[in-house]
Amino acid sequence: MSAREIIRRLKLEPHPEGGWYRQTFEDEACDETGRARSTAIYYLLDLGETSEWHRVRDAAETWHWYGGAPLVLTVSPNGHDASAHRLGPSLATGEEPQFTVPADWWQTATSLGEWTLVGCTVAPGFRFESFELAPPDWSPTPRASGS
Repeated sequence: MSAREIIRRLKLEPHPEGGWYRQTFEDEACDETGRARSTAIYYLLDLGETSEWHRVRDAAETWHWYGGAPLVLTVSPNGHDASAHRLGPSLATGEEPQFTVPADWWQTATSLGEWTLVGCTVAPGFRFESFELAPPDWSPTPRASGS
């Protein structure tokens, strides 16, 4: 299937960080503030699309690889140090089917092929009020040597 066919079949819509998504689950159980304990989405990156640098300030986000090309998920706990993780089906080459980004860590993702379909589970549940998109062209800056 093409990315456009998947977008249509899964009824995905444009996401503010780039790519395509649809929420598939919101836990009925809530915390004392009324926030869902968890949420889940489908998320697709088409050829040339990127999940721009962003963070979820108050919740952990687990990425689950479903199909298409492997994906590179780059994370930074502090806006300086960054590490890259490959999500995909090839355990023998170091890919993993899931990765969890802790709360308040910066993250960006890029498909390594024509398209990648993943799921993202957020706990406690995702709220756009807790979502921060980095300014255009922002990326973590390496620390000066000796820092």
